[in-house]
Amino acid sequence: MTSLAAGPVAPAHPAAATRLPHADDGAPAGADDGTAHRAASASMYRAALGADAFARLHPALQRFHGLQGRIGLRGHATTAPPAGLPARLLGGLLGTPLQARTGPVAFVLQAGPQEEHWTRHFPGRTMRSRLRLQADGRVVERLGPARLVFRLRETGGGLAMHLQSLHFFGIPCPGWLRPQVVAEERGTDAAGADGARLHFDVRAAVPLLGMVARYHGWLDLATAEALP
Repeated sequence: MTSLAAGPVAPAHPAAATRLPHADDGAPAGADDGTAHRAASASMYRAALGADAFARLHPALQRFHGLQGRIGLRGHATTAPPAGLPARLLGGLLGTPLQARTGPVAFVLQAGPQEEHWTRHFPGRTMRSRLRLQADGRVVERLGPARLVFRLRETGGGLAMHLQSLHFFGIPCPGWLRPQVVAEERGTDAAGADGARLHFDVRAAVPLLGMVARYHGWLDLATAEALP
């Protein structure tokens, strides 16, 4: 997975949220057998990857990227500070983590077939971005004043986002100044000791500035809740 209010989100009140099923539950409770398939079919990530590549993703990734509507999840994350003052100023504009922290993370997903809004409540920092599917199958992420265009790839059951182009305040970034971005996801099985999790690892370094953003961790898919 590539924050402005501090601190983690308080868990939704039980009366205001409906817990989603575990990964091995099949379809949502009370739904017909086609519901899970329709949700996956509507997934922006499925459209970006293609049906065959999406089907090769680890089941935890398929489940996460098949979610639709407004969903909350909880997990754990470690963040690292930018490399120096210029990188810190850039990170401040983008809303990425600015300090070395480890602790609980709350994630809010607002997902539709063509667009998703991601809100990541890291310890001490909240990072927001909007992702949209282009007609050519690439995904555009709006992160503060930056517009990043990614091509998605399935790699051994994991997911990698490859940066294709970048605009900053509407100005195209020259190739020599383009950030080096690593954005990877992998899944662990529900049958494992830790349960079904989505693991994320994101790093972004800019030539001349060094590391601007670095965070990694996991989301527990058993905590997924439909939010009002």
